[in-house]
Amino acid sequence: MSNNSSSSVARYFDTMDYGPAPESDTDAREWLARHAEGFGHFIDGRFTPAAEGAHFETAEPATGQRLARIAQGSATDVDAAVAAARAAQPGWFALGGHGRARHLYALARMVQRHARLLAVVEALDNGKPIRETRDLDVPLVARHFYHHAGWAQLQEREFADQVPLGVVGQIIPWNFPLLMLAWKIAPALALGNTVVLKPAEFTPLSALLFAELAAQAGLPRGVLNVVTGDGATGAALVAHEGVDKIAFTGSTEVGRLIRTATAGTGKSLTLELGGKSPFIVFDDADLDAAVEGVVDAIWFNQGQVCCAGSRLLLQEGIADDFIARLKRRMQTLRVGPPLDKAIDMGSLIDSTQLERVRSLVATGVREGASCYQAPGALPPGGSFFPPTLLTGVQPASTVATEEIFGPVLVTMTFRTPDEAVALANNTRYGLAASVWSETIGLALGIAPQLQAGVVWVNATNLFDAGVGFGGYRESGYGREGGREGCYEYLKPRAWVQRKPRSSAVAGAATAADAKSEPVLALPAIDRTAKLFIGGKQVRPDGELSSSVFAANGQRAGEVGTGNRKDIRNAVAAARSAAAWSSATPHRRAQALYYLAENLSARAGEFAARIASLTGVAAKAAQAEVDASVSRLFAYGAWADKYEGTVHVPPLRGVALATVEAIGVVGVVCPDETPLLSFVSLLAPNLAMGNRTVIVPGEKHALVATDFYQVLETSDLPGGVVNIVTGPAASLVRTLAEHDDVDALWVFGAKELSRDAERLSVGNLKRTLVDHGLATDWHDPASGEGPAFLRHATQVKNIWIPYGE
Repeated sequence: MSNNSSSSVARYFDTMDYGPAPESDTDAREWLARHAEGFGHFIDGRFTPAAEGAHFETAEPATGQRLARIAQGSATDVDAAVAAARAAQPGWFALGGHGRARHLYALARMVQRHARLLAVVEALDNGKPIRETRDLDVPLVARHFYHHAGWAQLQEREFADQVPLGVVGQIIPWNFPLLMLAWKIAPALALGNTVVLKPAEFTPLSALLFAELAAQAGLPRGVLNVVTGDGATGAALVAHEGVDKIAFTGSTEVGRLIRTATAGTGKSLTLELGGKSPFIVFDDADLDAAVEGVVDAIWFNQGQVCCAGSRLLLQEGIADDFIARLKRRMQTLRVGPPLDKAIDMGSLIDSTQLERVRSLVATGVREGASCYQAPGALPPGGSFFPPTLLTGVQPASTVATEEIFGPVLVTMTFRTPDEAVALANNTRYGLAASVWSETIGLALGIAPQLQAGVVWVNATNLFDAGVGFGGYRESGYGREGGREGCYEYLKPRAWVQRKPRSSAVAGAATAADAKSEPVLALPAIDRTAKLFIGGKQVRPDGELSSSVFAANGQRAGEVGTGNRKDIRNAVAAARSAAAWSSATPHRRAQALYYLAENLSARAGEFAARIASLTGVAAKAAQAEVDASVSRLFAYGAWADKYEGTVHVPPLRGVALATVEAIGVVGVVCPDETPLLSFVSLLAPNLAMGNRTVIVPGEKHALVATDFYQVLETSDLPGGVVNIVTGPAASLVRTLAEHDDVDALWVFGAKELSRDAERLSVGNLKRTLVDHGLATDWHDPASGEGPAFLRHATQVKNIWIPYGE
């Protein structure tokens, strides 16, 4: 050993500083050298040159040096990939669950065999520390393929009433390239779909390496296809008519564009978007543990995490102490080259993101925040940014409301648990939250009140393939992982057979249909059915009404013509009835049974009304009433039986998957089977605790206005059900654009589905639409059951570690 080496070692012993511990990149560089002339797309089991010959170069975030030459995908490339996936899908599904399970098992083993190569490529491509890719990302990738191999094996039994969607287009971000690939590919392939994957422009390498290794592992051609490129490539995939589903993880802004582009196309859609997650520390928390939690929450992956705990909420009594401890801990964080196993943070993805983070920090300071940054020199070159703490932040400031997506933590204080909840929910996002308290009753009391899809108790950034992940509100919709994530890649078998409804049924009757009606046919005592808002009959704001005609062409009566203000009033009434969402399942079940009892008592009256309006025989009308009573009973039965579950991830703890109401749901009903379709769409929402604003089918709206007399004799609180009659086209638009409506169900003309999806982008409300396909409401497999209950709920996973 040289004297220089000896003195260097002695210095490290004296100072206890970390010395460099570089990970070898030899194998990764050799793999890149084999593709030195450039990567093509991976289509139909092999690398394929870009159809238009266009390429772009990627760079290492940590150095700025050229890394690889990548094919720029065009619409032609996307078309070839979709065609390959479409050709492969029938055979892949026909292989059966066991056959697909064996392939996913092989993929999991493949990831483990090549774990170090995958980890190094990921660190080079993304700039994150090798410790994170090696110890977190790659093992969790393997876990996803193992877990979903199990769902493939069990598919025929556990999802017997479901079928795969078909060809799935998947678009993943640059912050966790390989892990996001696994989150999306594993469930899609396990359940019989084929995939066209578009990795992020900045980080395509791990996806290309995975595809190459998957082919070597025997994955059939066309099952997995990878098309690289920029946003235009992703847009071509979203727009492709041969794609049955789009699964997207990325920014909320792009999520809105995708929701707009897919509106009315019939494509299934899941969105996992941005976040501004709260990290709540109560005064009885283990402060040193919570400080370590903050490090994991915001400085993991340089803060480039959608669920990063970027808002630190401290109870006033411990705020100063906690900040002092946190600053001391920040002084020990090391920023350096990603392949150094002794560093804590690597590089941001590129100079553009670096400038965005710098700009937002400067904005926070201008708006009154105090900035503290960990001392220490940053590595030369690359896109490095130090761990940053902003104190004295106001709840309405830019840095408290906008997703920074960098290693920047903002802090605020609270006094009471209620104030903590109010601050935590003061965001348009709803992805994740952390609660720190040694009083488990307090923590578990706070967790259900937080509007977030994932809540960690005395922990943060815990993930597992068996536990669902996803958000509320503008953090998107849909879940990834576990059983709930499987449903995102399936559709009810009974819905596959639905056909377009006939225009004769879908159209509303008009005065022109009743030209021969004599004036004397009007009722002797006038009765104009009103709207039903807040538990009361009210006149429409516009003081307009429209006629409803019987099957024989005679005027049967008039209903109010609701407008934008009526919808506004109905939504406000529904919002004020929030106590219904916290009512016990038993209470909701009893209310549904009571509705059934009251409807049954008036069965003859409703049957006569249905026969008169629709022209069906008396026996068929009575059958519809009987089916409606049965449906109310069915959802009364489901109300206290559609429950969550307890996940047991591979750690000391559990994750409680709790089923929660969505909130205020707008419902637009079709014209066919007017009572049964109305009840079938209302009842699951009532059973799960939602409050509704429901628009009956125009043609037979008198059936629904008769029903509010049933509601008046029930024990439902005012505002839980609100009925607004009027033209579906305009009322759908109003409901879709209303940002206080949390979800929208639309059954009717195809154009109504398109408008519902296109106009709901304001708050990214969840939608359930039928795209103009008629449902057989008398068939329980089509018109009743868990498929509707899943759409009427959202799942919150509450992680509870235990032990010392």
